[in-house]
Amino acid sequence: MEQPTIKNSILSYEVDADGIARITIHMTGQPTNLFSLDFVEAYVAAAGRALQDDRVKGVIVTSAHRDFMAGADLKFIGNPPEDRRGLFDGLLRMHREMRDIEKGGKPFVAAINGNALGGGYELALTCHHRIALRKEGLKVGLPETQLGLFPGGGGTQRLPYLIGIQNALMVILQGQTPRVEKAHSLGLVDALADNEEDLLASAKKWILEHPNPLQPWDNRKYRIPGGGVMTPGGAQTIMGAIGNLRKKTHGNYPGATMGLAAIHDGLQLPIDRGLEVEARYFIKAFYSPEAQNLIRTGFFAINEAKKGKAKPEGYDTYQVRKLGILGAGMMGAGIAYVSAKAGMDVVLKDISQEQAEKGKAYSHKLLQKKVSRGYMSESDRDAFLDRIHPTTSADDLRGCDLIIEAVFENPELKARVTREAEAMVDEDKVFASNTSTLPITILAQAAERPQQFIGIHFFSPVDKMPLVEIIVGEETDDRTIAAAVDYVTQIGKVPIVVNDSQGFFTSRVFGTYTGEGALLLSEGVPATMIENVARRVGMPVGPLAVTDEVSLTLALHVMDNMREMPEHTQRIYKLYKTLVQDGREGKKAGKGFYDYPEGAKKHLWSGLSDLFPSNPDALDADTVGKRLLHIMALESYRCLEEGVLRNTTDGDIGSLMGFGFPPYTGGVFSYIDYVGPASFVAECDDFAERFGSRFRVPDSLRNRAVSNQLFYPQKQVV
Repeated sequence: MEQPTIKNSILSYEVDADGIARITIHMTGQPTNLFSLDFVEAYVAAAGRALQDDRVKGVIVTSAHRDFMAGADLKFIGNPPEDRRGLFDGLLRMHREMRDIEKGGKPFVAAINGNALGGGYELALTCHHRIALRKEGLKVGLPETQLGLFPGGGGTQRLPYLIGIQNALMVILQGQTPRVEKAHSLGLVDALADNEEDLLASAKKWILEHPNPLQPWDNRKYRIPGGGVMTPGGAQTIMGAIGNLRKKTHGNYPGATMGLAAIHDGLQLPIDRGLEVEARYFIKAFYSPEAQNLIRTGFFAINEAKKGKAKPEGYDTYQVRKLGILGAGMMGAGIAYVSAKAGMDVVLKDISQEQAEKGKAYSHKLLQKKVSRGYMSESDRDAFLDRIHPTTSADDLRGCDLIIEAVFENPELKARVTREAEAMVDEDKVFASNTSTLPITILAQAAERPQQFIGIHFFSPVDKMPLVEIIVGEETDDRTIAAAVDYVTQIGKVPIVVNDSQGFFTSRVFGTYTGEGALLLSEGVPATMIENVARRVGMPVGPLAVTDEVSLTLALHVMDNMREMPEHTQRIYKLYKTLVQDGREGKKAGKGFYDYPEGAKKHLWSGLSDLFPSNPDALDADTVGKRLLHIMALESYRCLEEGVLRNTTDGDIGSLMGFGFPPYTGGVFSYIDYVGPASFVAECDDFAERFGSRFRVPDSLRNRAVSNQLFYPQKQVV
């Protein structure tokens, strides 16, 4: 007689006295449940047992992990098998097996008691009914396009039948993972339960009431909500989606394009053929360089950095319980917020009590939004705010585990507050400067213990920007580096560690982007073209717009402090100076490259075309786009060669998270691989000849190009 139960490292299977089988997923070797080939094999075996057992009336699929299923195993996705055809055949086999379960004649209900994402939600779609636990933070959806892919487990073919093509396109192409209440309102789940007991009881009840289930895609009388692809409404939806996708991605994310194609092509066919169409498109997306770039940097590298990979080995965790912040301006106030959020007591010091209180008020403003939206209680808000202590007294800094100086970018001022604050803390504590440009080695000269002085460069706004650049001075010791990394991970940010230099890594490289935008303008490329092409190649904001955000006066101040000013920098300086002398200092002044009319949308200043007449010979969008990206990648390589960057991965992470380098490229070094080392060098040589020596390639990079040496070698796929 067949054993009634199964229990292994992937799932368990059991049947209760009422003939209800339960498949409980619990991958013991993983921190969460992951959709993998091993899982599919185990799941199909358990489901097959239920279908063959006459006692079983139906099956509840649930989880013993914190997630129902978090998605696909990205270790597999990030390391594609060499046999492309074999993977395609495996996908088709999986689809056949899941279809056999769907058509097996017994009801399957997904009892979703944790996040159901990607392949986990696609598993739920193969069930005949989906009930989710009404739990805070629980999400349901299909995030695959965020990794350069699209749902490849049947999601493109099944979801439109449930919620219509328009809503399915929104979820799939935007990679949405809505919270459970929103997922229910969209139709991603059929019902909600208030607790786990009700969840299982509701699943059991549905099974007993629906002994002969039929999936919508197997029901000939069923019609897709809003109409199929070839109906007037469906065709209009698809055409609109094509335009919107092109507008949003500019063709840089083929996974999303292929996902749209899978929906369009597959929904015109019976479900089994549609799944085959999906599989063919998925294989193309899976092996695309864009997907591999996004997975390598956007997932693996960033997640490893979040865990503190940059921390030197051999040091215990440096726990910050009390933090001192010098300067309650926007940066200091933001640092206070994220640190208090992590549970730290924060001393927020400024020259006046009014300024210090104003810095604390920033946290109150952010928290009040959460209270008004029901995400936080007033008592929790007040407890949070009680952790921030605004003051003018240096004595309040006593007992701090870490001091972060966040005053104006003035070396004398920074030196004065450093000496005052350092005297208040124990000799084994760490002192940091939140500077974006000034060399840490020079700032550390004001400290009695320069070996415990380090740069911690936050990005604005601090509460939203996830990257933190840690800068190591000439005398900074490893214990201090370890402490800084621990602090950054403690507040939930992503640290990269770089060595000291003028502008460090992020500011230095991003300066080449804004500078190249100014140079293009001076050469006769229209401002509109510069901004539009920048967005077309994947930058979030055009170089002229971001210069306005930073302010032209600040850019001039940074250049005034440069030891040397190359010829092309002198041209940028002259251009900025011309605008500033006309009162066009940037966004804060209400006018810069753009005009900022009150109550209306900003727009490029019409006078730019008079100052910088259009040059027909410069109107080559391909060249404009490459110049903007190539110059950043080239400067990043110089940072690596000079030792400012310690490795290419930190450069890729920093470029994606620090200044918005296009994610589909994987970052500045992945971009060189993406273009091809030989092509990249040849194009830089051409640009150096036509536009200036700033595009001159270092000999070491030229040698890499000759041997086609990639930063991230890829195995041959057949």
